[in-house]
Amino acid sequence: MTNHFEDDDAYYLVLRNDEGQHSLWPAASDVPVGWVIAKHADNRAACLEFVEQHWTDMRPKSLAVAMNDAAQQ
Repeated sequence: MTNHFEDDDAYYLVLRNDEGQHSLWPAASDVPVGWVIAKHADNRAACLEFVEQHWTDMRPKSLAVAMNDAAQQ
């Protein structure tokens, strides 16, 4: 069975949710509710590079904000 998320010859989107988390998504598939396109269709390597450059804090946005607020008190 082919894994559509690990095909080096396929095209992907990079999606981002409200928490700032990123995901590779097959370009031919509908974007799931709650996610927006952060990078339009490109090859897998380019999408992975985009994710590495733009998703530098793995914490969900709400956790990062809570931790920063707690540190300010």
